[in-house]
Amino acid sequence: MTSVVEPPLSKVVQNPGHGESFTAHMISMEWSEEGGWTSPELMPLSDLVIHPGMIGLHYGQVTFEGLKAHRRTDGRMGVFRPRDHARRFQRSARRLAMPELPEDTFVEAVERLIAVDEVHLSDDPTHSIYLRPFMFATDTTLMLRPSRTYRFLLMAFVAGGFFGENVESVSVFISHDYVRAFPGGTGDVKIAGNYAPSFLAQQQAEAAGCQQAVWLDAIERRYVEEMGGMNMFLVRGSGADAQIVTPELTGTLLPGVTRNTLLTLAERLGHSASTERLTVDRWREECLNGTITEVFACGTAAVVTPVGHVRDPKGGDWTIGDGRPGPVTLKIRQALVDLHHGELADPDGWLHLV
Repeated sequence: MTSVVEPPLSKVVQNPGHGESFTAHMISMEWSEEGGWTSPELMPLSDLVIHPGMIGLHYGQVTFEGLKAHRRTDGRMGVFRPRDHARRFQRSARRLAMPELPEDTFVEAVERLIAVDEVHLSDDPTHSIYLRPFMFATDTTLMLRPSRTYRFLLMAFVAGGFFGENVESVSVFISHDYVRAFPGGTGDVKIAGNYAPSFLAQQQAEAAGCQQAVWLDAIERRYVEEMGGMNMFLVRGSGADAQIVTPELTGTLLPGVTRNTLLTLAERLGHSASTERLTVDRWREECLNGTITEVFACGTAAVVTPVGHVRDPKGGDWTIGDGRPGPVTLKIRQALVDLHHGELADPDGWLHLV
């Protein structure tokens, strides 16, 4: 029997946390080889009735995205870069031999859900609506093959800060035992199967007193790639001459929408922004000699998160700068927040008004 999840007791969610304050509705579509996509249907957020032999459960044909909508200072709702997320959703689907959802359909679904569920969002500028579009294979068979039917759902939750409401530095743990992605794999797309294998490394990090694991490349195990589910940035120097650097895309890193945004914002703020391959040894050396002054991670959920300390079970631990959020990190973070809320010029039209 399908059960309907009731909306929050109060229409406006005051203390959302992250990932549990779901809004009241979802949008559903289905795809088949014969009929293509059905029309989107808006319905109450509810449990799913599925067969235990569904392909998506057994063989991992599951893709998803994550994007946010913010209430601007003028009261209007703006979704950040939905078309970029729609195109990445299409790339993920192609990688798993799944049908692509048209870009316009993706954006229209987002608009429709935000229009009906923005009522749950408070005026607190640290809160947002996090949208989770996902698609999964629905054929009932255990034959090892791509499904011939799929379902797309779009749901949402009201989000607070990923690491809490305050901007504080986190500690990270370099994972030498596990890798997130390998050449020719699925590291550059957003699929469900990428994430469960990361949990053990995350538990190691937490046992070491850290909030996140840092992933190294799968071949040489020495090049820095990502931090948890986020892209990483390094700051060399300080003040107006500070340089912003992030690991280059090698086919094993997720091409983050926020990553792309920050590379552009950094240059607009007067900093050079570039990509390069960086080893753990060089990262440590440049932090200890003062060349690297700040490190931060970014993502849709985490926005911009400063990194203050690194634990490396093989090479020793170190502190970045004085361990506190640095001025360049905070400046870039504020620029992104201002952009989300319509307080910064948006020449690229990244903020899609609903």
